[in-house]
Amino acid sequence: MIKYDKKPNILVIGDLMIDHYLWGKCDRISPEAPVQVIDIKKETTVLGGAGNVINNLLSLGSDVSVISVVGDDDTAKELKSMLDKEGAKSFLIEQKGRKTSKKSRIMASHSQVVRYDHESKNSISFDSEKRIFEKFQEIINRYDIILFSDYGKGVITKELSKKIIDYAKKYEKRVIVDPKGEDYSKYEGAYFLTPNKKEAQEASKIEIENDDTLKEALKKLKEQADLYYSIITLSDQGIALLKDDEVIIRPTVAREVFDVTGAGDTVLAALGFALSLNNSIEDALEFANLAAGVVVGKLGSATVSLDEIEEYKSSLNKSSIELHIKTVQDIEKISERLKKQNKKIVFTNGCFDILHKGHVSYLDVAKSFGDVLILGLNSDDSVKRLKGENRPINTQDDRAYIVSALECVDYVVIFDEDTPYELISKVQPDVLVKGADYEGKEVVGSDIALETKLVEFVDGKSTTKTIEKIKKVIK
Repeated sequence: MIKYDKKPNILVIGDLMIDHYLWGKCDRISPEAPVQVIDIKKETTVLGGAGNVINNLLSLGSDVSVISVVGDDDTAKELKSMLDKEGAKSFLIEQKGRKTSKKSRIMASHSQVVRYDHESKNSISFDSEKRIFEKFQEIINRYDIILFSDYGKGVITKELSKKIIDYAKKYEKRVIVDPKGEDYSKYEGAYFLTPNKKEAQEASKIEIENDDTLKEALKKLKEQADLYYSIITLSDQGIALLKDDEVIIRPTVAREVFDVTGAGDTVLAALGFALSLNNSIEDALEFANLAAGVVVGKLGSATVSLDEIEEYKSSLNKSSIELHIKTVQDIEKISERLKKQNKKIVFTNGCFDILHKGHVSYLDVAKSFGDVLILGLNSDDSVKRLKGENRPINTQDDRAYIVSALECVDYVVIFDEDTPYELISKVQPDVLVKGADYEGKEVVGSDIALETKLVEFVDGKSTTKTIEKIKKVIK
């Protein structure tokens, strides 16, 4: 994992837009024309374009600022409000008569029916270029690295790009670019670019078919744009780097791909984040690969956090069962992340010494109350204090491994106190679950959880009765 010894401050320059979604369902065809009639149920908006890079940087834990050009319209006001809400500092230049980019998608049963765009794609005016460069000169010393997110909507013109890169070099600030178009001389002097294979082929005019042509394309791009490093992202094959005339390929680490939307934005953000912390280029590439591996496992343009990357990296080296066992520190971070994702967290606790049908039934019902079930497991010392010197029968590691293997259990965390109150205060669950024998009694942590549920036990099933049965058989 990369070293993370400070909070970086990163500047993004590029094309901002709003991704607008109208969600609904279709039950009929229009009598006016052979088209679907969509009954809209929900409307959502997210930052798009360079905004997706910004969201990824914020999710990773960076301070972020953005310079861009918008129109003098309501969409620009909405965009500024969204940036403020996310916590990004924005320097937006208003250009009269320009349309702020907004892409609207009509979705029926999670399938896109149609998209319509409201935007200007022509290059920004000379005055807007001048104002961007002046602002850049004013604030450059605040930032560790500069990222260009070029979506080809006219903000990053060839003249502006060269002026910013040349000025950044004077202050020893690196500029990393997610490029657009075929003329990479536009980004001359950048630290490196992040084209994908298709983009690299179009810009270099070299068909990448094997290791030799890959190296040839990397060299050509390096020469074209006078880059410090040359990089090509290779989708499921990873990321290729030309360093000291040697091609280094960091292979992909994606387990399962659902959607590649926004993966390029995540790679740019992850590389910028890692390098702003003075990590090596090789470590930055590994980090970006892990980040991309997380994002392509999600649906739609997505962001990634350090916790998710750490967890994902661990999952590549551990069994899936062990991955569910977390420390108290881990579970606090995971709970915070789950809340940001609007997941409903369910918490329960217990000894779960000798697993039986009653336990499994109880946990299965508990999971039904929300999206994620976190199980607090009493440590061996805690069980001894509660149950006596002869308990537990199974060690805490064995018990944790067994219960974490259950499909209904998402995370297991061992706690050493007599009650789980401290753990519950860190998790802040939406639902707290206990056995029905707590009816009329105070449930520890009920003052923290939003609601408390009591679950009936399966008659005749308990660890104590199982132990008694074993003793009779031995006798």
